[in-house]
Amino acid sequence: MWVERARVRLENAYVRLTPLQEGDRDGWREQALDPDIWTHFTTRVDDAAGFERFFDSYLAASEEGKRTTFTITDLVEGRVAGSMSYGNLSEPDLRLEIGSSWLGRDFRGRGVNHWAKYLLLRHAFEAMGAERVEFKTDVLNERARRGLSGIGATEEGVLRSYNVMPGGRRRDAVYYSVLRAEWPLVRTRLEEGPRRR
Repeated sequence: MWVERARVRLENAYVRLTPLQEGDRDGWREQALDPDIWTHFTTRVDDAAGFERFFDSYLAASEEGKRTTFTITDLVEGRVAGSMSYGNLSEPDLRLEIGSSWLGRDFRGRGVNHWAKYLLLRHAFEAMGAERVEFKTDVLNERARRGLSGIGATEEGVLRSYNVMPGGRRRDAVYYSVLRAEWPLVRTRLEEGPRRR
């Protein structure tokens, strides 16, 4: 089953992704108390109590098989950098989403996002047999949209008034995807990606 096959350790020379566990709490906390991370998230981490609720909810969802959340470690720095998840797993349709992606301030623009998405895409297509990997983000999140275009994902369209954001704004969500037929080209592009740190 995909839920079990998704819970793996993934690593290259730059980053390590490990399924979320209780021992990751302190490393997450060190990065997550940066309000800039949460500008385009549907949740906010505004204080220590908010962080604990956030971490607990992701840990519970992972343990219940609703998603597989990974802790990302930057191997150059030897520190937790952030997190990324497999979610919306639809094994009968061979479709899943990579999302809930966030990085601490020190790790943005350094290739961590690039290599984490590469490892998750490679595992999805080559080990899990996915036919489609999708991503969605706030239409206002220009940084995420540039990043998704940069890894070779195709913008598909905007779902208007998709969900509510903290503060009451209705978020328009923009979808991107990579299909199995596109993966060889995307893989080559990603493997040529940022090597200088």
